[in-house]
Order: sequence, then C-alpha cells, then structure tokens
Amino acid sequence: MFETLFEYPYLPFLIFVARICDVTIGTLRIIFVSKGMKTVAPFLGFFEVLIWIVVISQILTKANDWICYIAYASGYATGNYIGMIIEERLAMGIYLVRVFTMNSGSELVRTLNNKGFGATCLKGRGITNEVDVIETVVSRKNMLAVESLINDFDTEAFFVVEDVRSIQKGIFPSKNIPLMKRWKIGK
Repeated sequence: MFETLFEYPYLPFLIFVARICDVTIGTLRIIFVSKGMKTVAPFLGFFEVLIWIVVISQILTKANDWICYIAYASGYATGNYIGMIIEERLAMGIYLVRVFTMNSGSELVRTLNNKGFGATCLKGRGITNEVDVIETVVSRKNMLAVESLINDFDTEAFFVVEDVRSIQKGIFPSKNIPLMKRWKIGK
C-alpha cells in the first residue's frame, strides 16, 4: 500500500505536504527553544527529523525527478509561512514595552494600571528635553491593547518592544480572580 503512495503522481504531493509539516514543526521548535520550553522542543524535533528523513530518502531515490525537487522547495517555503502564522496565533511570550514621552508619564501609568497592567515611570533626559520613561511587561496577547493605550495617550510617543525570556515577581493581573484581588505584589 505505502509503495504506491511513494510513486508518481502521488510522490510530489506527499513530498510537498511532508515538507510543510516538517518545516512548520521546525519553526515552532525553534520558537519553543528560544522560550526555554525544554520538554516540548525535543518532542517536536523528533518528528521534524523523522519526517525529513522519510522525505529526503524518497528524493534521493528519485534523483532525476525535477517535479519532486519543486515540491520539496515549495513545501519548505509554505512550511515557513504556515509556521509563522501558527506562531503569530499562539502569541506566546512576554514583552517589555518601554515608552518615551514628553507628556506626564504618571498619567500613562494610571491608564495602564486601570486596564490591569503594571507599569513604572522613570525620569529621563533626551537629546532636546526631559522625558518620562514608562516601562511595562505584558503578554504578547495583550500587546495590541497596550499599543492602543499608548497611542491614545500620546500619538508622538516613541516606544520600543523587547522580548523577555522570563520574569520574576512584579505586578501582573491574573485571570479568574476578582479585580481587587488580582495583584501579585512584587518587591
């Protein structure tokens, strides 16, 4: 049964689909490695390599079939695209958002606090003026909401977003807990 699947006209399609699967898994594995998820990444790596070995062995046995080569390359490209879409939808991770504004930073801190985000305001000196620097740590899922709050507060605000690998202590809202009891007090 399997031998007929690995023959022409099915082989290019199977190579294409297998490459999509293996590259998508590989993209997700890299993301999980960068997030320090030590149990998920090796599991994904096993299946990524297993699929790749099966596909490459079929390519090598049909070394003169250019349609298989095109299917292989197309599957690779499509797998990268699908992996990025899945990663975007998972929105795993944490961001540090640093906002530089010439407006009152304490006002933005209050706005962020009222929406459930912890924030800190620092004074800074820019090239031309003094600025307020507001820092907040948010999950990727909340980034659009925070970006909207920043833009509503000051359309001229400059802000940078950095990936954070881990956090410890601090004030973070927790779901399923009443609003007045949701703060985890840090240092």
